[in-house]
Amino acid sequence: MQNIFSGFQATPTHEAVEELLRSPHVRIERIVSNGQASPEGFWYNQDESEWVAVLEGRAAIGFENGEAVELSAGDAITIPAHTRHRVLWTHSEQRTVWLAVFYHS
Repeated sequence: MQNIFSGFQATPTHEAVEELLRSPHVRIERIVSNGQASPEGFWYNQDESEWVAVLEGRAAIGFENGEAVELSAGDAITIPAHTRHRVLWTHSEQRTVWLAVFYHS
């Protein structure tokens, strides 16, 4: 048994990523952020689609087309494969706990 909210913490300089499950068809990660954002000019461009939920905290994801989505606890978004995106910000005074599900569609 595991608890999604315990086990490790991010620091202001280090985001914590833990792979919870991997199979040939799906990968699930828990990500804990504390004020992190993607580096300027960096874009994720994944071969997999991603469903990501914020379980605790707040964050914003930006897309190459200029769209930005703010997420609070309970919010989720699906990002299709090869959709260039980046983390604009995560809450700096409260940890942000993400659950990310990567899959091939």
